[in-house]
Amino acid sequence: MLGDIPTLDDFDLSGKKILLRVDLNTPLDPETDEFLDDRRFQSHRETLRELLDQKCSIVCAAHQGRPGEADFTTLEKHAKRLSEVADIPIEYVDDIFGSQAQKKIKNLGEGECIMLENLRFYSEEVLKRPMDVQAKTYLVLKLAPLFDLYVNDAFAVSHRSQPSVVGFPQVMNAAAGRLMEKEVRIIGDIHENPRKPVTFILGGTKADDGLRVAQKALDSGTDTILVGGVVANILLAAKGYRIGEPSIEFIRGKKMTEQIDVARGMIQRYGDRIVVPKDVALAKDGRRVEIPVGELPQNYRIVDIGHETMKTYKQIISESGTLFFNGALGLFENKLFSYGTMETIKAVAESESFSVIGGGHTTAAARETGVVEKISHVSSGGGACVNMLAGYPLPAIDALKSSAQIHG
Repeated sequence: MLGDIPTLDDFDLSGKKILLRVDLNTPLDPETDEFLDDRRFQSHRETLRELLDQKCSIVCAAHQGRPGEADFTTLEKHAKRLSEVADIPIEYVDDIFGSQAQKKIKNLGEGECIMLENLRFYSEEVLKRPMDVQAKTYLVLKLAPLFDLYVNDAFAVSHRSQPSVVGFPQVMNAAAGRLMEKEVRIIGDIHENPRKPVTFILGGTKADDGLRVAQKALDSGTDTILVGGVVANILLAAKGYRIGEPSIEFIRGKKMTEQIDVARGMIQRYGDRIVVPKDVALAKDGRRVEIPVGELPQNYRIVDIGHETMKTYKQIISESGTLFFNGALGLFENKLFSYGTMETIKAVAESESFSVIGGGHTTAAARETGVVEKISHVSSGGGACVNMLAGYPLPAIDALKSSAQIHG
């Protein structure tokens, strides 16, 4: 799978000015605003050190959160943490492609490194459009002429067709960084020859992505899908359960009510291969209250799976040959509702399967429970990893291949 993808080995890097796309998007503690996990920072160390050893000048580009969400913030503390992790000075620049950023980039000396401001502060970065369109955005037009090489080490955003991911390779030489190279090799091998049976465990709040991946995975031969989070709530609603106004309102706020119809079609097609919770936990006056799904609706939000569901999930997990787990199964940030996520990660670690986990909350749960070393592969990307395992092409990979064809 790496054959058509240019890597660092294909270029003379000595003294070059590099635009390095990294992914430092990390869950933040809602109370302290501190990083819940720094694995993504650690994951880019190899690429950074190799480029610096070649006396490259490096400009890091990254994002944090989405517009309108609580973790949508500047990258000032990200620059500081990456500097600590990589043991190199990294200067934070409060600009993306304006005159301040351009001046800093032009004056950057050999072996120096800066980090630009949150890319998603720029509105076009959050739009999903074809590669040729993204190549014409101001982000690409302003920055590309300042660099010798674009390096994509951000596997975690490989499934996003955004300017910083797919635009630059259309107009300049581009290469995969060492993290990207490793992820594509390992996950590609799993996708092409998995140990059966294959089980996907999908949670989180990005239910549209989760359902799309579940359908593709089932089409591609995945045996079982286990669900939690908003994905589970939507599937329960699709099965005819009245999940309650607070949970419906949350789905409505995420603009995902139409996903209930999508889920209904999946259930009709795949039936028992999609396993939904038997019981759920409600947030009731600051307490955790578990009820069977037959006792829905309640005027309280569903925030976790229950103990009976966990028994079923553990049994399926123990019988699987390949496991993939992405996305919290409940309101993971709140200790009262982290049960489903924490117990599931323990079950995955204790299984004899080839196990893969991805995503910030899932990785944080593995670290918190002390089972990281028991996981076969901890991917730096949740969405990208699950898309690749499900059989979807990744726009970032297609863009790198395209760059090799365009620029030789």
